[in-house]
Amino acid sequence: MNHSENQWDIEFHPLQPFLPKNAKLLMLGSFPPPKNRWKMDFYYPNYQNDMWRILGLIFFDDRNYFLDIQHKNFKEQIIRDFLHEKGIAIFDTAVQVRRLKGNASDKFLEIVKPTNLQNLLDQIPDCHTIMTTGDKATDTLMLSFTENTEKPQIGQPSQTIFLGRKLNLYRMPSSSRAYPLALEKKSESYRVLFESIGLHTSV
Repeated sequence: MNHSENQWDIEFHPLQPFLPKNAKLLMLGSFPPPKNRWKMDFYYPNYQNDMWRILGLIFFDDRNYFLDIQHKNFKEQIIRDFLHEKGIAIFDTAVQVRRLKGNASDKFLEIVKPTNLQNLLDQIPDCHTIMTTGDKATDTLMLSFTENTEKPQIGQPSQTIFLGRKLNLYRMPSSSRAYPLALEKKSESYRVLFESIGLHTSV
């Protein structure tokens, strides 16, 4: 056992993959934040994370659509219903990690065991687009592919063949507020992705 294994415990993913049978898009982050940051038992549960504000802006022209402002919380059931309706699946690129600083920062996240991508895709046969939210998630996802798969850059998707399935790969700006880009700018980047794969957004 090395020094890091003595000092930091391995953390197992606390959520089940969210995989609507009609999913055309799979969203993959890196790993959930520590439980004390959660406002709901679902993905992007930190109230300071802007993922649900981004999707509110894109699909409803309202950054607060998925938010319970009064209680500084999220409208979890409305989020789940929306994802089912649109065919959007969510999980993360790692199932075991160590937090080297005890916080939610990707910079200090050590990936112990990446997600088994085949297990996810087997359950969502109509999915042909994978979107990663941040650089750590993108780098971890790339471990699932052959060396000649090009890592997608923001605004420049790439394609690969994974077990006979053609996949479009998109790398999106992190929804964390630590990523220095205005909410509206992030939303426009995400809007281009959703429109390109045929998911209706607000005008």
